[in-house]
Amino acid sequence: MSTQPAEQIPLTESWDRFRAGRNSALASQHGWLTLTSFQWLPASPSALDGVPGLWSTDGTAAFLTAAAPDHLTLVEGETPVDGTIEATLADEESLMWVQFGTVVVELGMRAGRYMVRTRDAQSPTLTGFTGVPVFGYNPSLVLTGAFERYAEPRTVAITTAHPDVPGAAVLVGDVVFELGGATYRLGAEDGGPDSLVVTFHDETNNASSWRWRKLEVAKPGADGAVVLDFNRTVNYPAAFSDFGTCPAPVEGNRIKVAVEAGERDPRK
Repeated sequence: MSTQPAEQIPLTESWDRFRAGRNSALASQHGWLTLTSFQWLPASPSALDGVPGLWSTDGTAAFLTAAAPDHLTLVEGETPVDGTIEATLADEESLMWVQFGTVVVELGMRAGRYMVRTRDAQSPTLTGFTGVPVFGYNPSLVLTGAFERYAEPRTVAITTAHPDVPGAAVLVGDVVFELGGATYRLGAEDGGPDSLVVTFHDETNNASSWRWRKLEVAKPGADGAVVLDFNRTVNYPAAFSDFGTCPAPVEGNRIKVAVEAGERDPRK
């Protein structure tokens, strides 16, 4: 039975807490593990697969017509839908709009088009979930690098996990680090007030990990130093189902070695 060096114990304990929080968040009632369909809204009122009511869009707003026997209620307030309702969203916005039984219907705007996704609390992906498979904790993949901020953010066209949904990444700078004897420079996006997000490919993709993954990095201090803990690399929602529209890495965000840390492919 092996024992950890004393200085590593706080790191692995922190990682264990991170993993517990991550698994708990994924297992929410209508979270990412509950996606069961993705459908574009038609131009004229029409039935959709597995969803009551008639759905449509005029390009500006989305419309739903339903009657009491459809048993649809608004998520907000649980008011029954009896007649025609509408909603207007900006691109990349989503609204948990209506529900029936164990299903919530998410309305979204993607690439200038309205879509709906069903989120079923009885999805087998959720009910059978016992945690995301991960590589073992690897202290050698906790790296120190530097963040080099651009003078101005750069918007770069990207693909996404959905072939009909183009995307864009707004890069704010490069995260620079060394791994396996090579220097890497990966474009990073703002992840909020206290973090950066790096979406990347590596040599585990499509083998032991999903097609790409992401890493959240704490924003640097005054000296520009950042810590990249690849043990905290996570999957995008599209790794768990076929109905995500998750952003792919920008060109050049490829690590040419196997990063055997963080989350593995949950469908293998």
